[in-house]
Amino acid sequence: MTGDNDVNEPTRYPAAPDMSAPEIHCPVPLVPSPTAPLAPTQPGGIPSVASIVLPDGRVVTGYAVAPAQPEPVTAALAVSRAAVNVAVGGVGFLAVCGGLFLLTAFITALTALVTQLVILAAVIFGGWVAVQVFSASGHRGGTTVKIRKAVIKRSHFHS
Repeated sequence: MTGDNDVNEPTRYPAAPDMSAPEIHCPVPLVPSPTAPLAPTQPGGIPSVASIVLPDGRVVTGYAVAPAQPEPVTAALAVSRAAVNVAVGGVGFLAVCGGLFLLTAFITALTALVTQLVILAAVIFGGWVAVQVFSASGHRGGTTVKIRKAVIKRSHFHS
């Protein structure tokens, strides 16, 4: 079996480069092109240079630096944000409780009204029934049923 993926074939490595005659490249320096001379100007954001003579005779030259301004201190809250959140939540809870209290008061009042109406209807209907039953005029046009005393004798069976 012959092929590119044959395991028994020796591994072929690329040929080593020829090190007998190395090429040497020397960089050529670039000559800057002549430009128009710039007039020295002081930028607007950079302060001017200042020189100071020290008591021992040395001269120190440098930029004048403005003193660092401390950052403004923000006023710290007297209470924490968590306490404020709890307080706002409490106000909301009280508002909800007030609404629930009004709702329960309304339901209680409605229940009392319905109860009083039922009692009033029972009193009026009961009064009407009582007037019909106990009226002095009586009811003459109906059917009269007379009930007699019935006597039932037992049958005696003798065996």
